[in-house]
Amino acid sequence: MNSSGKKRSITWHKRSNSLKVKTAKTSIWRLLIQSYFTVVSIVLGWQFYRFAEAAKSASDGILPHRPPGVEGYLPISGLMGALDWIYQGTLNTIHPAATILLLLFVIISFILRKSFCGWICPVGFLSEWLGRLGVVLFKRSFRLYTWADILLCNIKYLILAFFSWAIFTMSPESLRQFIESPYNKISDIKMMDFFVQLSIVGGSVLIVLVILSVFVQGFWCRYFCPYGALLGLTSWLSPVKVRRNIDSCTDCGICDKICPARLPVMSKKSISDPECIGCFDCVTSCPVPDTLSIGKRENDISSRNIASAIIILFFSGYIAARSFGIWQNQLTDEEIRYHVSRMNSPEYAHPR
Repeated sequence: MNSSGKKRSITWHKRSNSLKVKTAKTSIWRLLIQSYFTVVSIVLGWQFYRFAEAAKSASDGILPHRPPGVEGYLPISGLMGALDWIYQGTLNTIHPAATILLLLFVIISFILRKSFCGWICPVGFLSEWLGRLGVVLFKRSFRLYTWADILLCNIKYLILAFFSWAIFTMSPESLRQFIESPYNKISDIKMMDFFVQLSIVGGSVLIVLVILSVFVQGFWCRYFCPYGALLGLTSWLSPVKVRRNIDSCTDCGICDKICPARLPVMSKKSISDPECIGCFDCVTSCPVPDTLSIGKRENDISSRNIASAIIILFFSGYIAARSFGIWQNQLTDEEIRYHVSRMNSPEYAHPR
């Protein structure tokens, strides 16, 4: 970076960190959608915990319902399942919902930008409000120097590239073998145990991420989440963009200050950046009506219509998957108990 570029970076850093910024005005429709999916995730998590603990017990009764929706937290399994579906022509019966949910979120992010991150993801919801807490506590928005921000932003794309390379270089036979491996059959329970039986190292990392998210909004999502990187690249192709009416814009800079993706909304005619999560906050926070909008060319989309579209797309995919019998896995209670009873043996370690 040349001297003038460094000077601009330092100036932006000082200006953005010195400004006292109010929290963004969030659409009530986005808040309702975020709250709904967060509550659903908590309920599914509790149901799955009951299922997993029953599977670990010595009793032989019928296991509690295993909610397939928890497979939304297995995006790697979902990506592997999607590729295997292409190779084999049939969807695997181990974690089919993981693939369905991944494809649903990709479709939603293509149609409505990276709206999974801004409207659906409970982790993004928590991270966002930790950042808002930081603004309330410190009366300002903390941002890294531009060069550091760009450097860290690339990490999630490198992580995505690594996983993509690891998956797409597997042969169809190796991929199917992994999906049907003993490890993958209980990978969801192993994931739960990781958080329930959190180690000192794991707990320390989570605490650090929470603290950093208070100071830098969306720290994990912005710098390290490979799922967000995938959906961001998908949304790059989306025809839906944030658009600015340059004639009515007063250059007040509010949109720049409250944008969770730190995008230069005020200086662009439209935003197609893969970091844009389509949150609508810049639109709702703009003091001049009809200056900022989200839509395709001249067709603006309201936050209510975005919320409606997300619900329609999501439940259409969910209902279709259930109708075609590709939502619930096909593992019997006996199989699950058998694998869980041996889950700590070397046979159930991650197949490298």
